Amino acid sequence: MIFTTDAQGEVTYICLEWFSYAGQTREAAYRDGWTTSVLESDQDAVRAILAEAAQAQAEFSVRFRIRCADGSVRWLAAGGVPSFGPPGRSFLGYLGSMVEFAPTETTEIAAYGGIERFVPPPTHVATQAVAPLDTIADHLIIVHALMEQHDVMSGLKEVKAALFRVGQALARGYGSRSQFN
Repeated sequence: MIFTTDAQGEVTYICLEWFSYAGQTREAAYRDGWTTSVLESDQDAVRAILAEAAQAQAEFSVRFRIRCADGSVRWLAAGGVPSFGPPGRSFLGYLGSMVEFAPTETTEIAAYGGIERFVPPPTHVATQAVAPLDTIADHLIIVHALMEQHDVMSGLKEVKAALFRVGQALARGYGSRSQFN
């Protein structure tokens, strides 16, 4: 599930799948409202990691539990890559992805993560994108992570530029459209 944030780390766009998955309205999910679906015991850790990442303008990765619309508790992996733009390579926010990776709650571990390389796990059937631009963003984030993980610099600049353009389009509300400029 794709999301974008502003430079303070507050959500400015979240994909359509989130609303049925978490049982939130669009208005309730924006800014930091989406974190109300995160288990209360994990909320402080998630907010702290996001704030630390935004302060450092660095990639982040976080794992946490969420109470879904159906009442079940699931583990999500989330992370984001920073976007920089004019003027002067200003930090604009994040293009990020959330993927379900475990369908059950565990009390042995709580939310964890940090400022680190974000390598998204494979998309889970419960969190697959339905909007074409969200799918493109998911794939670009994975490509970006794999290229950096394996030190493949050829083409990385173009992938980062594509991530920036997709993030801009999502922030402008083109997530449900198949084309963007």
